Amino acid sequence: MTDTELHFLLSLQKVEGIGDIMAKKLLNQFGSAEDIFKAKSSQLATVDGIGSVLLNNLKNKSVFGQAEIELKYILNNTINVSFFKDDDYPEKLKHCIDGPILLFTAGNINLKQKRIISIVGTRQVTAYGVDFCKKLMSDLAPLDPIIVSGFAYGVDIVAHQAAMENNLQTIGVLAHGLNQIYPKNHKKYMSKMEKNGGFMTEFWSNSNPERENFVRRNRIVAGISEATIVIESADKGGSLITANLANDYNRDVFAVPGRTSDKYSQGCNNLIKTQRAHLLNSAADLVYILNWDIGKKEKPVQKQLFVNLEPQEQIVFDFLQKNGKEHMDIIALECNLPVFKISSLLLNMELKGVMRPLPGKLFEAI
Repeated sequence: MTDTELHFLLSLQKVEGIGDIMAKKLLNQFGSAEDIFKAKSSQLATVDGIGSVLLNNLKNKSVFGQAEIELKYILNNTINVSFFKDDDYPEKLKHCIDGPILLFTAGNINLKQKRIISIVGTRQVTAYGVDFCKKLMSDLAPLDPIIVSGFAYGVDIVAHQAAMENNLQTIGVLAHGLNQIYPKNHKKYMSKMEKNGGFMTEFWSNSNPERENFVRRNRIVAGISEATIVIESADKGGSLITANLANDYNRDVFAVPGRTSDKYSQGCNNLIKTQRAHLLNSAADLVYILNWDIGKKEKPVQKQLFVNLEPQEQIVFDFLQKNGKEHMDIIALECNLPVFKISSLLLNMELKGVMRPLPGKLFEAI
């Protein structure tokens, strides 16, 4: 994208009343932001939704001056900009009708051929939520997913930290411009995140972390990934908004169950109860529902010389050694284990390097 093209796109963003959906309509009709501004009123009026008010707003020349200021900031600070039709724009977000036409990023973000999951939850995360998140990141590490969250207090920052501890790429989606960080206490994590991941926003440098920006930010968190995980949530909150957006985008949603008496499990339990989320007990549930091919993961697991197997894992291992490759349902039946439990056991055994999956839900001991 040339500086001139970016200047016109920034100007289009500043036209009052032109949101992302209308901007995409105009761009699809006229081809470029420059041609939109050059078009005659009679041509613009042929676009569905363009009335006299928007026609007048599109003729307002003051937007070019505002765009010029932002363009200088982008160039002076080496901000990466992705247009929604570009190859480096998040693929899944392209399919969201209200996805931003421009994304501004900082760091070392690489979305190519990567599994992406979003993790959200309460800002008042409990020890239960922290422990579950850390275990989940550790178990998912061999599969090398990108972890997306909102860089806020609570579940968000726990997810980012756990991702970094396991050398996973992690992206913080911000509700403000890249010229600041919120909350300020999290500034200490920025440098490490930008080495493997970084930050993403649709907001200009003059945008502050205002309440309505967080709701807009949530649609990026939901839209960029193939699945959203709610680790803890009260019966109301921003994480439930993100879960609902993910459902609207036809993404998979997972929720971690908790005791009915726990305040910050109520939202998760309700998502599961109303069938708006899959129940998530372990990484195995995620891998199974998303149908990830863990036989082609980026970080192959090597068999350890001495492996400590849990009692139930030992039962499965002995059965597979004796019988050779078997279907998952047969393993569960013959080992007297519930199917929901066997999927978790099989994943853990593969991560330990003692079992490998085969096509058709078959498994064999190594």
